[in-house]
Amino acid sequence: MPALTIDFFHDVVCCWCFNISSRMRSLTEEFDLDIRHRTFVLQASRAEMATRWGTPEDARETILGHWAVCRRVSDRPELVDIDAMRAAAFDYPHGMTAALGCKAAERICGQAAHWQMFDRLQRAHLSEARNIADPATVLHAARESGFEAAAFAKVFDDPYTAQAVEADRQHARALQDRSIPTLIVRKTGARLVNGPREDLAAQLRTALRLVA
Repeated sequence: MPALTIDFFHDVVCCWCFNISSRMRSLTEEFDLDIRHRTFVLQASRAEMATRWGTPEDARETILGHWAVCRRVSDRPELVDIDAMRAAAFDYPHGMTAALGCKAAERICGQAAHWQMFDRLQRAHLSEARNIADPATVLHAARESGFEAAAFAKVFDDPYTAQAVEADRQHARALQDRSIPTLIVRKTGARLVNGPREDLAAQLRTALRLVA
């Protein structure tokens, strides 16, 4: 039985989630963690993007400003390609399509597959400047990750997958989560504070003492 179960709320479009995902991967084995992935799509459509950010041009510039801050504290800054996303021909994407891809992977192969798909789509978004709001991008990433194309597409399009994404979104709101990434220790309800790996490790050691 794992020492700690942690709910990880994330959105593929979130650069901060990119930083945390790699750190939590490195900490999972050290601390015997069970990471439970929950999609938390902050903007689920072009309309929600417009409501939150204004014009597509304003959205891109504001969000890429966040990328710049995030890249400065990233363990792998070379993987955050701001110039490529600034030059991309599509509007800055919402996170719903990618969330459906993550949840489809989870339904097919479980939590590890969800994490694999999440990381692959984040690289597509942050490193390759691909349009992850386009279903074709998600389906291509699934094939790259070893999923059988027709089987994955069937689950991706299944209404239950969309319901599962929305259930995660509503659960986050019930917990009064308004930002991502959010990491919640299930036994205590404690929320880990986003930061460097060493800070996260210290917080995990504290959590382990509390549940011992």
